[in-house]
Amino acid sequence: MKKAFWELVKIGPLVVAATFLTANSTLAAEANEQVTGVSQLAQDSSSMDQVTSVSQFSDVQPTDWAFQALQSLVERYGCIAGYPNGTYRGNRALTRYEFAAGLNACLDRVNELIATATADLVTKQDLATLQRLQEEFSAELATLRGRVDSLEARTAELEANQFSTTTKLQGEAIFNVGQAFGDTRADNGANLESNTVFSDRVRLTLNSSFTGKDQLQIRLQGRNTISNQTVTGTNMTRLGFDGGTNNSVEIDKINYAFNFGDAIRVKVDATGAELNENFYTFNPDFSSSGRGALSRYGRFSPIYRQGGDGAGISVNVNPNGPLTFSAAYIAQGNNASNPADGSGLFGGSNTFFGQIAFKPNKALNVGFSYARTYQSVPSLFQGTGSTFANRPFGSNTRTEANHYGIQATFQPSAKLALSGWAGYTEADSATDNRSADAWYWAASLGVRDLGAKGNVLGVIFGQPPKITGGSGIASESGTSYHLEGLYKVRVSDNIQVTPGLLVIFNPEHNDNNNSIYVGTLRTTFSF
Repeated sequence: MKKAFWELVKIGPLVVAATFLTANSTLAAEANEQVTGVSQLAQDSSSMDQVTSVSQFSDVQPTDWAFQALQSLVERYGCIAGYPNGTYRGNRALTRYEFAAGLNACLDRVNELIATATADLVTKQDLATLQRLQEEFSAELATLRGRVDSLEARTAELEANQFSTTTKLQGEAIFNVGQAFGDTRADNGANLESNTVFSDRVRLTLNSSFTGKDQLQIRLQGRNTISNQTVTGTNMTRLGFDGGTNNSVEIDKINYAFNFGDAIRVKVDATGAELNENFYTFNPDFSSSGRGALSRYGRFSPIYRQGGDGAGISVNVNPNGPLTFSAAYIAQGNNASNPADGSGLFGGSNTFFGQIAFKPNKALNVGFSYARTYQSVPSLFQGTGSTFANRPFGSNTRTEANHYGIQATFQPSAKLALSGWAGYTEADSATDNRSADAWYWAASLGVRDLGAKGNVLGVIFGQPPKITGGSGIASESGTSYHLEGLYKVRVSDNIQVTPGLLVIFNPEHNDNNNSIYVGTLRTTFSF
């Protein structure tokens, strides 16, 4: 078989091309021992030298079965190059790039021979050999043609029935079993009465690209995970993926991202803008709502919740160094689409945000963040922290605030990550002279590949936002603490199961309140 094949090679590079292109699908599947990229091929070819005799190859012997074929290509056509160390490396797998380079060299040589008319390129003997080989391998050639025809038919069917040439569909489904329990509610001291619940959240995301460097995202969502606040009396017990629409499907996110130069990435959100999705939040193991922390506060610093799922623009600037600069403007909620007085893109509740991230090495990443917010209906920390911390001046008092945050991640090894954040907020009533100061902090530990590859053991501990001082208001005398333990089990690439327990000590920053517990078993399917 090998000898017959190399007889075909001997009759000239044009015949080699015809035979190779007929069987390339089979050869390409078999030649998987070593793959040479274009850049490597260019580097290698620049160091190869044309040889005038096959004897110049130290690794080619007269006893080799392909010796005569190589000798013919070298001496008859002069289109075989060797490596600087005098080797041919005949046992290497041939890639399509290498074949193209060799064929091109032979074609150049053939054109030169035709121009000078110094040789008969294809003789009658060559044509007779070709005819004999075609007859000998007619069954194999017919099989290859059949395979090619079958592949072409399957490809045509896929192209005819594909969803889109520009759009990819991604999905995530969360099944959750959980229950909050404790002695009393945090808001009024009544008995805490709750039941075990089974809830879900489903997201389907359409990601479209038109240039290869841009992305249009449209996300559909349905969910029925009711907030634990309804039975515990505190937002401190909320889950990171809660929200109830009775599984009615809604479009919760529309945005378009593109590059503005080599170092600038711009994202325009028509709805559903979230700072935590547009910028790095320095909590890599727990920031995701579906695969991260179980609680709302445990995912990332509350400074990334400013903006309230609105519309706006975000910009990331990374000039190929340790620093990344980020900025955003978001009109909160549905204000951007409301033409009424006190709303609109700039007239209603809004957020200005800026961040500098410094990553001197692979282990350490530090960020400094600032947000300026105006809220006509106040929720300073967007559902994290105590009720008083979110509305220190009342539920209908327009509120302005400056938020300052520092976040960091330290990963001393691939299996260990330490993250944390601290924040300070100074808020002012827009209707009188009252002011409020708030502090919060948290730290997380992620131990990766514990028990099995892909599993993560996590512990999160911190203090949710708390009013510590101000003017014209009272401070919160007690201190709440957030403790969360979870274990993310990677069942497969598409399934993750996460059991965990959330404990809130002194809920609502009231030392007289009993601790509240939330047990959760979250299963996440992604596709």
